[in-house]
Amino acid sequence: MRDCEDEFIVGQKAAQLGFTEVALDKCFYAIDIKGLSVMYVLPASNPDASDFSTSRFDPALELSPHLEHLFSEVKNIGHKRAGSANLYLRGSRSRSQLKSVPVGLLILDEIDEFRQDNIPLIFERMSGQREKQAFMLSTPTIDHYGINSYFRRSSQDHFFFQCPHCSKWTELLFPDCLVVIGDDWADPKVRGSYLKCKECDHTLNHKAKSEWLAPAKWISSYTDRDIKGYHVSQLYSPTVRPYELAVSYLKGLTNPTDEQEFYNSKLGLTHVVEGARVQDKDLEACMGSHKMVLHHHTGLVTMGVDVGKFLHYELTQWFHTEDSSDVNLQAEGKMIRAGKVLHFEELDDLMSAFNVAFCVIDANPERRKALEFCQRWSGRAKMCFYSNGANGRNIHVQPEENYALSVDRTSWLDLSMGRIHKSKITFPVDLPDEYKRNLKALVRVYKKDGQGNPVGKYERGNLDDHFAHARNYNEIALNMAASNARHYDIGGIY
Repeated sequence: MRDCEDEFIVGQKAAQLGFTEVALDKCFYAIDIKGLSVMYVLPASNPDASDFSTSRFDPALELSPHLEHLFSEVKNIGHKRAGSANLYLRGSRSRSQLKSVPVGLLILDEIDEFRQDNIPLIFERMSGQREKQAFMLSTPTIDHYGINSYFRRSSQDHFFFQCPHCSKWTELLFPDCLVVIGDDWADPKVRGSYLKCKECDHTLNHKAKSEWLAPAKWISSYTDRDIKGYHVSQLYSPTVRPYELAVSYLKGLTNPTDEQEFYNSKLGLTHVVEGARVQDKDLEACMGSHKMVLHHHTGLVTMGVDVGKFLHYELTQWFHTEDSSDVNLQAEGKMIRAGKVLHFEELDDLMSAFNVAFCVIDANPERRKALEFCQRWSGRAKMCFYSNGANGRNIHVQPEENYALSVDRTSWLDLSMGRIHKSKITFPVDLPDEYKRNLKALVRVYKKDGQGNPVGKYERGNLDDHFAHARNYNEIALNMAASNARHYDIGGIY
């Protein structure tokens, strides 16, 4: 991999396996031997790029008099100069930092944490270069997202070795090659967990791993692809003992965050935790016997609208089921129409045809149009921002003439997708296939923050999720309608 000269290289890998060291080697080689400028991109400028500069780049120079002499200017965290070549350290969040810098080598480190829509802009930095190479590396998250979307189109090389017992060429895979001893991660017996050859079942000595892996080689799954891709897991790591992997696996049996961490960071594989994604079985359980209608004038009806090239909408009538102070928990929904239109004025027709009590519409990317729509339906419509400053399912009214609100994206998606998991909404029999695909695109990904606390967020990969957000905005609209229009009938509550 270090010597690979392919123009496009992808590394979907487990954590702490030396890929960043390979990336640094490629960086220094390109600057020193080829005289190429390099852009090294990390998720964010601060702290990622600044930490990388002090913890990775600076120590490398201190350990090598040659490299220390090579760079004439290193004080600037984001820009290091070596003669006519330059090293740019950038974060993926800022588009301005990613413009107007021509480079021959791009390194994109941990791209699953990148702002994904900036990746095409990053690649434009090599457009004017005759000699160029891009190296992307990351632990993966879910299928079709980040590194996995590129690895799927690559040669998909895996690391094969010759078993010291049966002499067959094989690879280390989970669960075939990890024998987990014990049923609980705190059980002392778990320290007896070990690796085995999946061909002959013989134990593979972890302490001798460097010996039996010495003649190992990369073998491509596909030989006719332009992208060179590599995958390797911590099963190969000389520093991660088998029992540590077993502990990680056993923790994941009872904790979704640990489960996600095991597959992503330990195995370098994409993974979806049970219940983290709407599946066909969930949609089928919500199927009713009614068909979508063109107009409706009774009961409490709300609408959610996601804004993009099209305006995707969902219209739902709500019914009371049980006493609760939380209207979103006490009501069951009957979707009466879902579709998409091109023009905001067509939303006005829907508001009238369905006597919509309240509509919540995506504020971006057409903020002016969304605001004008809300002004036309003052008191019955607001535009919505997903905000990091909102907590739980609190709704914060924004100052834009009182026509905007902000919510926590994850908390509300938990509720709107949870309604489907719990069969608290009924879908029409002619529900559009696009609607089904969009809802299945969203996956709740479990991670740990810098303090080790579990956090969750929804990702969609490179799949469309417009109706999923229309569903989410409609859930928020129910909450707004409940507090704004008590005279609507919802099965006797109001």
